[in-house]
Amino acid sequence: MADYHFVYKDLEGASTQWDDIQRKLGNLPPKAPAFKPPSFTPAEDPDSKPKDKAWVDDKTEEELEDLEDDLDDDRFLQEYRKNRLAEMRELAKIARFGSVMPISGSDFVREVSQAPADVWVVVVLYKDGHADCELLLQCLEELAQRYPATKFVKIISTDCIPNYPDQNIPTLLVYNNSAVKANYVGLRSFGRKCTPEGVALVLCQSDPVLNDGQGGGDQSKKDVLDGVRKRFIEKVVTAREDDDGSSSD
Repeated sequence: MADYHFVYKDLEGASTQWDDIQRKLGNLPPKAPAFKPPSFTPAEDPDSKPKDKAWVDDKTEEELEDLEDDLDDDRFLQEYRKNRLAEMRELAKIARFGSVMPISGSDFVREVSQAPADVWVVVVLYKDGHADCELLLQCLEELAQRYPATKFVKIISTDCIPNYPDQNIPTLLVYNNSAVKANYVGLRSFGRKCTPEGVALVLCQSDPVLNDGQGGGDQSKKDVLDGVRKRFIEKVVTAREDDDGSSSD
């Protein structure tokens, strides 16, 4: 004869009234807690984050160009993106120099005389292998990096002025708006010890020649001189701190 006995199993965690009575009497172990799956938190999607001003500031010019379609639905960010791109391009335009550029005699009019009216041009007349010229060029290279909105060029002295005497080199000519604003003949024009800071102070005595591109094109002579003096003090303090650190070792 077939066996019609079977064991009924309810849903996991379910309990009958009889089981509950038996547990109260201590005849059954406590009821196991119902199974609860762990909570699931999806990984954060960077593209789903709110796009605010700080988010746009962190982007490069190329990334901002690529984001044009993504920002179409947000008028504020779209306008901010345009302003940010314009600002970055303006800064790139201002800081377009940054080194002492060699030129020839045929380049002089285009690179110096015809430079934009808002650009100061510092021209050094030099010759290769001349110790004083090499020292001044080292100073000018450092200044060109500090003040990338000022144009620095170098030209062989006799290419610029035929038969220019070697005893007068190095010579610095300062141009602005197609006119010579100042000239300095020989290394002694910059003091007993030629340093980038000393050259900077001499260049800015009469006009705001040096421009780092951060303060716009209308910097006064006082503003530029204050900036030069600040850099000079910072360099002296840093040098003394380095000396103190090396001596303590």
